[in-house]
Amino acid sequence: MRLVEVALLTILDVVGSSRPSNIALFGSRLRIFPAPPAPPGAPAGLAGRLVERARVEWRVRDGGDPAALLEAFLGEHGLPVGDLSGSGRRPTASVDDLSGYGRRSAASPAVGAAVLVGAAAAARMSGAAAGAVSPAPEVPDLVAVAYDASADAVYGALTRAGGRPPPVPPAAPPAARCAVGTWTLGWTDAEHAAAVRAVRAQIAAGEVYQVNVVGHRSAPYRGDPAAALAAVATLPGATYGGLLAGAGYGGVPGGGGPETGTGPASPGWAVASASPESLVVVAGGVARTRPVKGTRPATAAGRRALLTSAKERAEHIMIVDLERNDLGRLAVPGTVRVESLFAVREWCGLWQAESTVAAQLRPGTGLAALLRALLPGGSVTGAPKLAAVGLAAALEPVGRGPSMGALGFVTPDRIELGLTIRTVAAAGGRLHLWAGGGVTWGSDPGAEVAEAHAKAAPLLRALAGG
Repeated sequence: MRLVEVALLTILDVVGSSRPSNIALFGSRLRIFPAPPAPPGAPAGLAGRLVERARVEWRVRDGGDPAALLEAFLGEHGLPVGDLSGSGRRPTASVDDLSGYGRRSAASPAVGAAVLVGAAAAARMSGAAAGAVSPAPEVPDLVAVAYDASADAVYGALTRAGGRPPPVPPAAPPAARCAVGTWTLGWTDAEHAAAVRAVRAQIAAGEVYQVNVVGHRSAPYRGDPAAALAAVATLPGATYGGLLAGAGYGGVPGGGGPETGTGPASPGWAVASASPESLVVVAGGVARTRPVKGTRPATAAGRRALLTSAKERAEHIMIVDLERNDLGRLAVPGTVRVESLFAVREWCGLWQAESTVAAQLRPGTGLAALLRALLPGGSVTGAPKLAAVGLAAALEPVGRGPSMGALGFVTPDRIELGLTIRTVAAAGGRLHLWAGGGVTWGSDPGAEVAEAHAKAAPLLRALAGG
């Protein structure tokens, strides 16, 4: 489960003079991701073949517009995200077709890119309240990593470095089990229940309809967490299960220093997601989002309770309406539609209700505009979105870090981003985990606290067994 060092490359002439000098764009030490876990949404044809060519990292303190930065970085690596409507996208070969790798030039487009948008970057993109600081400051607020496929990367190394790359070293042995210490909660159950009551008071006052409140917990660990994080990323029902790591993670040294900026690549950190929820999929000019809202135990009685709960259905429909509105800001008029409503899916012993909202994107709609419209995701905010985010930010004592944002993959013909619920970060010698739920007028404080613990439980078990 560790990254394998192949060769040291300096990626030249990637960044233009317009990029702010305090944004870290790194030349890369080539690293091959094993399979699993790869970043969520990476095509099956690239399993085990992803080799980093460059990355960009952004933090709130850097200033500027992270959505525009992300779109520009992906464009620089040949990923056509400036117009997602399908009207201006050039034809592309399938990422599964790697037969012509020996003829690819150093200027060839990346086969894809992993994207991580943390809660603070999501808030900046949408103009929402940022909330408390992240408990895992080692993890950047936004990361994008552009990849070659492994065979292409060897050819690119020869071209760019002007020589033969060194032999590939043997694969690292399986990671040893890490020891996880005692978990510390960011708030007590009583404080969580008090936050639920505070939201209900604001609903009664007419300020909001629903607010998602999120709690945090962390624990120290000793040893290599790779196996534990892989266990999280491969939990059953984790549609967007996967891993994205910093340059120093898994025994791989930093990436040779930044081309621009003043500091080294981020020290060892990793984010593992077991998310069942899609923030957005874009293909053929159509954007689809699949909000998840409503939880019960995965039993026959739990299924009946979920399907017949007026509270859960109301909570869910509010978020579906919110997502219809978010996509409607960018859609061709008349194309927003609900393709499925309140379908029941299973995740790690829990039933979850999911709907699908789709729309045809207007010509000229780029990735930056799409993320500004959709982030933070409706299921982790509430309604109205900005008011709900503001209230949650005031109530939550610990920041959401890389959770409650987005993690996924971009290829030349598809964008697939999961919403980072059920997500764990390893950084600074600690594991971090977030869990919460939507609060409506019908919420019972004790039940909301129990639901958050139920969502965290499979992740805690995976980490303990890793």
